[in-house]
Amino acid sequence: MKWYKLVSFDLKADFGFFKKPDVNEVYLTYNMLHKPALLGILGAIVGLQGFQKNAVLPLYYQKLKHLKIGVTPLSSRNGNFDKHFIKYTNTTGMANDDGNLIVREQVLINPEYRCFLLLNLEDELENNLYCHLQSYCAEFLPYMGKNDFSAWWENFREYDSFERFSFDRNYRIATIFCKEQAVIDYLVKMMGFAAIGKEPVSLYFEKLPAYYDEILFQYRYEDFVYSQKAQFRKDMKISMGDFYTIDEEQVIQLI
Repeated sequence: MKWYKLVSFDLKADFGFFKKPDVNEVYLTYNMLHKPALLGILGAIVGLQGFQKNAVLPLYYQKLKHLKIGVTPLSSRNGNFDKHFIKYTNTTGMANDDGNLIVREQVLINPEYRCFLLLNLEDELENNLYCHLQSYCAEFLPYMGKNDFSAWWENFREYDSFERFSFDRNYRIATIFCKEQAVIDYLVKMMGFAAIGKEPVSLYFEKLPAYYDEILFQYRYEDFVYSQKAQFRKDMKISMGDFYTIDEEQVIQLI
């Protein structure tokens, strides 16, 4: 891991919209920043083109899909961001016969995510991305899922010490993580006086895009979980992705 750098930065916007493709009557958004969307933002930062042709994956995805990333929601309510519906008129002429359609679109309010990246600094593109993130500059304007919602980042950080987590103790996971089983069965339960005055543990679940199917050119999904306080038993071992320990005790999943 000599030439690898684990870094994080806090990605923010006033509004966000990560469209769910399975609903058209009302435009709904995912709550969490998912990997394909984050790769698009990283592609904009480093100057890689987005979607150009049908049935051709964008250049940013082809070049960055191998990156290991992790996401932690910030300034949220147990992982949930406030959402509002906005209405606007689609006047493109493609909406319906009279050329107008009232669209209802759900948007995230003040979404903020801590994004973790494991970068190989011997790779020219990844080194370039590292330099752009570190210097807070971008080739193209990044946006939070929709080009109306410009995004920025703060608090770039490098982690001098990180190592693989060996599941040798009970643990909390600071990022959203991909689950393979019923995680509630592995919660560490506080008993007796230890539980007095403690808020109940909440778990946030969302099925999110994890990558693109490169034959069908559509999202492939995984089940993700997030909790600010849940502690899991060491026998809950997850094979998908890579788990690392940072800051001595904090555990993150990179996928």
